Amino acid sequence: MEFFKDTFILQGGPVMYPLLFVSILGFVMFIERALFLHKGQIGTEDFLSGIKNLVNKKRLVEALTLCEDTPGPMARIVKSALLHYGESRGQIRGAIQAAALVEIPALERRIGTIAAIARIAPLLGLLGTLIASVQALYALEASNGDSGEFSRLLAEALITSATGLAIGVMATLAHHFLYGRVRSLVHDFEWVGHSIHEFLTTSPKANEAIEAAHSSTSSAE
Repeated sequence: MEFFKDTFILQGGPVMYPLLFVSILGFVMFIERALFLHKGQIGTEDFLSGIKNLVNKKRLVEALTLCEDTPGPMARIVKSALLHYGESRGQIRGAIQAAALVEIPALERRIGTIAAIARIAPLLGLLGTLIASVQALYALEASNGDSGEFSRLLAEALITSATGLAIGVMATLAHHFLYGRVRSLVHDFEWVGHSIHEFLTTSPKANEAIEAAHSSTSSAE
């Protein structure tokens, strides 16, 4: 730990502290987003097959319960479709689209901040380089050509630039990874939404289940 501190924090100069802060912030956000997006992925085909099987058996309440017990946005989108099924194709489609629009901002949260860190870190490194370069010129002039202090400040300038670029590269890779995961989930949203919409509006067994649900509701009234 002392070696790390002496090598990068002290020798890199004061700009290393904001660089250290943004690197830790970006790392924490990346881990949080990666875990969140991982929880949002389920066995989509198996889940949807289970829902269709329950609907075909006219067990609508169990299908809704399965959606509630399954974590992630996919289940909430399917639940929204089931809550509106028996209505027109347009109404079911609208319910699916509305549920997806609610889920997408939650998936994209903080990813923009990681992209901002990827842009800011190299600029901070450049700022540290400029500060150290100016100090090196003044030190060289004050010491009448003594290269010791000049070399130290020049090393400080290079360390800040290298650190800023390294953080920027890692943040850029993290952003592309998370963005790819989000696009994959959105693609799954589209596939699940289309699949459940077509099933609820065209399947004969689904239509029979709708009639059974309406009959049970009328009897209860």
